[in-house]
Amino acid sequence: MNMDTPTLAKRIRQVAYLEGDFTLRSGRKSHYYLDKYRFETEPDILAELGRRLAACRSAATKRLAGAELGGVSLAAAASLASGIPFFIVRNSRKDYGTGQLIEGRLERGDMVLLVEDIATTGGQVLEAAKVVTGAGGRVEKIVAVIDRQEGARENIEKSGYRFEALLTRQDLGL
Repeated sequence: MNMDTPTLAKRIRQVAYLEGDFTLRSGRKSHYYLDKYRFETEPDILAELGRRLAACRSAATKRLAGAELGGVSLAAAASLASGIPFFIVRNSRKDYGTGQLIEGRLERGDMVLLVEDIATTGGQVLEAAKVVTGAGGRVEKIVAVIDRQEGARENIEKSGYRFEALLTRQDLGL
């Protein structure tokens, strides 16, 4: 069952919004936190996000990608909704197995839709984008579920990538 945007925003806030004193990945301090794992582990929310992320692709999209750990379930959900394969971008090389930063298939020249959970400054997704381009992929666009509107759009676009967000902090009433 598809959700409209206000219902999706309400569901995400309902399950993921926490108040307190938090340090974000960027190092910034915040009086609220959106726990991505709380919304990514709810089947109704994840299915809706998968549909919406899949709709952000173009006819040229050959692969979907998500950075570990928060982007993995989103990329998988979008892959299921679209039928387009996905791969995982590791944060660091493992010292066993193949030792790759990319898990799954990426062919040189593949157009990639890179999905992100919550964008604050864009630092993590920009690191993932560098890995994708370094491996021969072309980042078509970066799509975040939530833009906290704290510089991610500006940093991502300044780095030469297109950026889109499914929701903003205003959509969540923050």
